[in-house]
Amino acid sequence: MAFMEKPPAGKVLLDDTVPLTAAIEASQSLQSHTEYIIRVQRGISVENSWQIVRRYSDFDLLNNSLQIAGLSLPLPPKKLIGNMDREFIAERQKGLQNYLNVITTNHILSNCELVKKFLDPNNYSANYTEIALQQVSMFFRSEPKWEVVEPLKDIGWRIRKKYFLMKIKNQPKERLVLSWADLGPDKYLSDKDFQCLIKLLPSCLHPYIYRVTFATANESSALLIRMFNDKGTLKDLIYKAKPKDPFLKKYCNPKKIQGLELQQIKTYGRQILEVLKFLHDKGFPYGHLHASNVMLDGDTCRLLDLENSLLGLPSFYRSYFSQFRKINTLESVDVHCFGHLLYEMTYGRPPDSVPVDSFPPAPSMAVVAVLESTLSCEACKNGMPTVSRLLQMPLFSDVLLTTSEKPQFKIPTKLKEALRIAKECIEKRLIEEQKQIYQHRRLTRAQSHHGSEEERKKRKILARKKSKRSAVENSEEHSAKYSNSNNSGSGASSPLTSPSSPTPPSTAAALGLSKRCKEGKWFSMKYKTLNCYVSHSVKRMLLPKYLIGDPEPLIHRNSSGDWYVYLLPPQLSSRLEGKNA
Repeated sequence: MAFMEKPPAGKVLLDDTVPLTAAIEASQSLQSHTEYIIRVQRGISVENSWQIVRRYSDFDLLNNSLQIAGLSLPLPPKKLIGNMDREFIAERQKGLQNYLNVITTNHILSNCELVKKFLDPNNYSANYTEIALQQVSMFFRSEPKWEVVEPLKDIGWRIRKKYFLMKIKNQPKERLVLSWADLGPDKYLSDKDFQCLIKLLPSCLHPYIYRVTFATANESSALLIRMFNDKGTLKDLIYKAKPKDPFLKKYCNPKKIQGLELQQIKTYGRQILEVLKFLHDKGFPYGHLHASNVMLDGDTCRLLDLENSLLGLPSFYRSYFSQFRKINTLESVDVHCFGHLLYEMTYGRPPDSVPVDSFPPAPSMAVVAVLESTLSCEACKNGMPTVSRLLQMPLFSDVLLTTSEKPQFKIPTKLKEALRIAKECIEKRLIEEQKQIYQHRRLTRAQSHHGSEEERKKRKILARKKSKRSAVENSEEHSAKYSNSNNSGSGASSPLTSPSSPTPPSTAAALGLSKRCKEGKWFSMKYKTLNCYVSHSVKRMLLPKYLIGDPEPLIHRNSSGDWYVYLLPPQLSSRLEGKNA
């Protein structure tokens, strides 16, 4: 596909930051090997899942490829003899499940292309390096002054973003870096506005933004060229890494964990906050702050990858802040990501989890104060401070910045409006995703509570009570049917139940205890608590079978429409039955 061609219609733009989870559902033994059937799910939706079949050799191949990360991954060992035994297969399946859990919960490993291809081959089968080379080659046909020196393989974390070392033909010693990126799921700009804004980036001048030498775009991707920096990024400084090394090798398992000096933390932090404020004031959405997107130029930090939000690419920390509904604007996303960056500068590594319950000792309590305002449970629950508020905090307020370069980034009014609408759309998708995650979390907690031992005991007690009530109700129905059949068989009705011959209250009192009640109401007798029901059609009390032999209640409605309930002594009850007979 030529660089200026249009992308295929209906192309699905995946969010590569949505976590994949994997569960081994079963295993099947064939003649010479065992296959494991794995259910893979993207995000929280059970409907968005699929099955893959993998052998142990597939796991072993993946594990060998991941050795570049320098991590000790828990892959079960090989076994040549007895590897078809049922007990061994069951034990190995547990080990492989543990292995899957480790690689899918590691933030860097779970986002790497190797793991994505293993779990989701349908969506990650393309060779993006080859695609990028084709696009770049088409570009060089119209721009012959540039020349590719070598691909910079896997130096970044994004699957659909590739880098190449470049040179200018008439300046062979000068090195540049070309980055090519595909569109992401948050690309809401029109093709025309998108291309105009990409081409506007080289005009952005700011002391803390890394200069773009050249930029162009088509409807499906963008291509930008910047100067190559031997020192690398802020993350390279923290991890003592070489810029050209693969991302997994540089950052997955650093040999030495050591934070920066306090003065570096203060200066770099202030510079980064200043450029974030500049972008926020301009109405330019960013949302992609992390240590690899901050280039070091001497003692100055310069922000990278302003094009990411225009391309609609998801943030490196999206799986973190999508858990918190109060982090729902790109400004608050930038502040939260700044908290991650400050933590990494302070401790030499990312936080184990977010929110952070307690912070290790820091070079200054002023550092901890900023971290608490951006990464603590309270901050994530209640919302982020503004960039202006962070600049006023003691850690940064006394930092003096010496720069003579005047910021300059002129965005036409029409494009500003397009950026505003695109920003709102990005935030809307984030809010919807946060809402779904919140509802899923509530449902999961409810199901977990429902399945607890205490809840199971409560349900057993309630079930026993319900069973007893059902037995009583069945008995009542049986008694009512029996009573009706007796009345119809005798051909005569009791005079006490006839509305035309009301029994005066004095007579009722003589017969026994009387109690008024409304038709269709449950009631209780003082003599004995009865769950009895006054039925207009039956004209009798529905008496439980087990109460036969006790004083028998009868009902009667007088001329005023009130119902009387008579509790007859056994002797009188039997006498009346004899008269009725």
